[in-house]
Amino acid sequence: MFQIKIIIVEDDKDLRQMLEKFFNLQANIQVVKVFANGNLFLEDFKYSDCDVVIMDINMPGKNGIECIAEAKPVKPKVQFVVSTSLENHDYIFEALCAGATGYIMKSDKADALLDAVRNVMEGGSPMSPQIARLVVGSFQKPVVLNNLLNELSEREKETITYLSQGLNYKQISDKLFISPDTVRTHIRNIYSKLQVKSKTEAINKVFPR
Repeated sequence: MFQIKIIIVEDDKDLRQMLEKFFNLQANIQVVKVFANGNLFLEDFKYSDCDVVIMDINMPGKNGIECIAEAKPVKPKVQFVVSTSLENHDYIFEALCAGATGYIMKSDKADALLDAVRNVMEGGSPMSPQIARLVVGSFQKPVVLNNLLNELSEREKETITYLSQGLNYKQISDKLFISPDTVRTHIRNIYSKLQVKSKTEAINKVFPR
């Protein structure tokens, strides 16, 4: 029977041991190595025979994203599944761009990680539901942003951009060579078009984080 050989990279000792024991109890899966940090993993990776690496992100030394970016070109066929507590747009996309195939939250049950390991071996890209929603949402944001910006005039776009940079009315008026009263008029129009009541709301709506 074909065995899936996995490596676990996790700095939490209790979790590392739990995952090793859990996976070694599964049919056709073998944990070949475990590492407590990314530096040790990278030193050994080129000598390791494995199919899947379960990778934490937040570790001392090299973080998980850096490890994936360095290791993936060495052995492109090895699949990397991120297992982390970090539910963050930047981390998700950095991990996927680095070469991760899956992204599973530590808050999910161990079975979700098991399914992810088997899924990547079948050509899938497993993600926790909340991560999948973040990914989908990130693709939708540019469309929403473009629609909102299209509602504003060029001068209003310049005004909201300067507002987002922390400039006050007088500074914006100097930048645009208009009076502070004209700046206030632009800002009233921006609030009306975006259906907001404050500078913070307007900025967050046009430049979502």
